[in-house]
Amino acid sequence: MNEALTPAPTLALDTPAEAIVEVAADAVEVVAEVATPVASAANEMSPAACAAKLKELFPALFVGGGVKPLKLRVQADIQERAPGVFTKSALSAFLRRHTGSTSYLMAISKARTRFDLDGQPAGDLSDEHRAAALEELARRRGLQQERIDLEQAQARNRAGLLHDFERTTLTLPNFCALKGVTPEELPGLLEIARQEAAAQPPARDARGPREARDNRPQHAPRGRERTQERDLGRGGRRGGR
Repeated sequence: MNEALTPAPTLALDTPAEAIVEVAADAVEVVAEVATPVASAANEMSPAACAAKLKELFPALFVGGGVKPLKLRVQADIQERAPGVFTKSALSAFLRRHTGSTSYLMAISKARTRFDLDGQPAGDLSDEHRAAALEELARRRGLQQERIDLEQAQARNRAGLLHDFERTTLTLPNFCALKGVTPEELPGLLEIARQEAAAQPPARDARGPREARDNRPQHAPRGRERTQERDLGRGGRRGGR
């Protein structure tokens, strides 16, 4: 609070009882004024609770049919339709999270219309807002790809560390100095590398299944062998004649 509290008055020994009661009542009122904002903050509705209540009150907008772009100034409409249910700060916190979600941005990037609390069209969605949503989605995809690339590079580094560790003839301090890790970090990195190696699918034959089959020892079917033996026998008889 920015306002300074009024200091409690000093009571003399001969202060009348009525004055003492009045001073006590003033003190109780001051304490109540201080405690009310604290209690209100403690009971503030969380964004999750706010979302659940909005789905209950306005299912046409917040439940069915996927994520819908919200009507502009929808917060004022909510307060008008549900007075006293949401505080301004709780509703603002929910709307910031809701409209900043990736699913909402995807809806904005594809939609042409905004919707009101009854799920009815309520104004066109501007090209400017659609372009801003697309730009933010592209930025998030870029960050996600950067994280994926970093994780893959770290996994390759751990795999190389494990490979070299299992073959090195260096002492532990020299190996760690060569690899730029501390002896305390090394066991954890090696364990992660072993787990990642165990999670990898088994390596497949680089030749491919068809080529591998073609390279297997060839055995003529038994029926073909008998035909060949019979033809050879006939040929032998013909030669004998």
